[in-house]
Amino acid sequence: MFSIKFKYINLLAGVVLASIIAAGCKKLDQEPKSAATNSAVFGSVNGLQLYANSFYENLPDAGALVRSDAMADYAARTSVPDFLRPGAYNAQQSTGWTWTALRNINYFLANNNRPTVAEDQRRNFNGLARFFRAWFYFDKLKRFGDVPWISTPMNADDPKLYGGRDSRALVVDSIIADLDYAAQNIILTNDNSRTQITKNIVYAFKSRVCLFEGTFRKYHTEYDLGSSANGLLQQAADAAKTVMDANAFSLSTAGGTGAAYRQLFTGTTPVAAEVMLAAVVDPALGVFNDANWYWTSATYGDRLSLIRTFVNTYLNIDGTPFTGRTDYKTLPFVEEVKGRDMRLQQTIRMGTYTRLNGTMQEVAPPVFSYTYTGYQPIKLTQDDASMDGGSRNTNSIPSFRYAEVLLNYAEAKAELGTLTDADWNITAGALRRRAGITGNTSTKPTVIDSYLQTNYFPAITDASLLEIRRERSIELVFEGFRFNDIIRWKRGPLMDMAWNGFYVPELNTPLDLNGDGKLDVAFYRTMPASPVAGVTYVSVADNLANGTVNPQRLNSANELTWLTNVQRQWDDKYYLYPIPEADRLINPKLGQNPGW
Repeated sequence: MFSIKFKYINLLAGVVLASIIAAGCKKLDQEPKSAATNSAVFGSVNGLQLYANSFYENLPDAGALVRSDAMADYAARTSVPDFLRPGAYNAQQSTGWTWTALRNINYFLANNNRPTVAEDQRRNFNGLARFFRAWFYFDKLKRFGDVPWISTPMNADDPKLYGGRDSRALVVDSIIADLDYAAQNIILTNDNSRTQITKNIVYAFKSRVCLFEGTFRKYHTEYDLGSSANGLLQQAADAAKTVMDANAFSLSTAGGTGAAYRQLFTGTTPVAAEVMLAAVVDPALGVFNDANWYWTSATYGDRLSLIRTFVNTYLNIDGTPFTGRTDYKTLPFVEEVKGRDMRLQQTIRMGTYTRLNGTMQEVAPPVFSYTYTGYQPIKLTQDDASMDGGSRNTNSIPSFRYAEVLLNYAEAKAELGTLTDADWNITAGALRRRAGITGNTSTKPTVIDSYLQTNYFPAITDASLLEIRRERSIELVFEGFRFNDIIRWKRGPLMDMAWNGFYVPELNTPLDLNGDGKLDVAFYRTMPASPVAGVTYVSVADNLANGTVNPQRLNSANELTWLTNVQRQWDDKYYLYPIPEADRLINPKLGQNPGW
């Protein structure tokens, strides 16, 4: 069977084929050119498979997945994205209004009708094509809202080419119809390589789509679509339950509570028990990714670092809120990370974390050449320093995990008001048990965590829903869901949250960050005359030596902060991207999204 590993080295003959038979417009606003067809392609299963291989190019590769949370409320980064800076982003800079992939898919659907291929095979490949059309349109929906729904390969004289956008409701209904067709007609039910689209992937994706849109309509009341929200949420729950009832996947517990979570992201071969689909590397073919380079470079990546406000939401190991401690605000880093949800130690550098450096296994505390807050991520990296410079990583990166399906189910049920103790036990409760939490995980929560509610979701008064959102945030951190979750929950102001770091007990006093007896870092406003050898010294003075404003400072609570001198101000227009101005000039009927 076809393996997606070939897509990483551009050996897909289907890509070449598609460029021949689907040559045409690169954008909806450009005139398509006629192209010669190859009837032999549609006359055999092998030909259909060859063409269908090109659809997989639409899935994100490992590099895209590694970077997928580069704009999120819970992470500081080297610079504030222009999108979030007042006046820094506009329709002239907007991108994403590209339609080449859609024409490729629609051309296939219009021509896959040869009687020389058995009907069930034609429907199977049409199902695959419609899955990818749904994938294409879900990306467009999240980015732009209303978009033109195109289901045929348009020619230059097609009046739709220069038409307006279709409604959000029509687009969503069409996405769901495509996914329902795909679920009914895709033949493949299991794929050991975790690189192909199966029935379970279709249902998992449907749960993702319906949860997004159901909650979007519930909380974005300005669209007046709230009456249809519950129907979508029920579809999300039903699709997730279909995957759960198939018993093809489970939460991986290999390695125990201290390793099972992170092992999902560090192996060359996807963990088949839980990973449903992944961007797979193949060292034998020279196919790698650059996760270590991105996450452990002072210059190459975004230097994403978790912020303290978010780290505070990780529970104590007994299931109680960490912020229930009276001293939580003034605990030094080495102490605050102890006795917590064990996903924390598998997400950031802390405690006994070590890395291979040459032939030596070395302790590896947070490094302030890489982190701004002290909470330095490790989740998607490998523990080998030789991989830090270049595309050398050998870990496959998941794009669908069974954990997400469980969370989709739990959240949809909670939003519907039908979540039971049994539902909680097999979803969020199971995830907490995997993370080593020993408190009650079998019955749904009934007590509001005031810290979580105040800082993140002040309008939510259902304790179960609050805890499911906590669980989703922690379990799926850095997997590319956060910004879209903020969008659908209508919690854009979270993007203004201060980029704060750990507590600094005293200036000019070196800190041991991992309890190994070695001093690691010290913070100063005036560099001490006799610095301690081996200690990294970080200035938190208001201004640097050259007179410029220091982006790394302390706030009034003695927490590190980053880039407080750069304004971020959420505007509700940011819930959608603007239609690119160049495309609007060619087709004024596209209009523009509110506020842009």
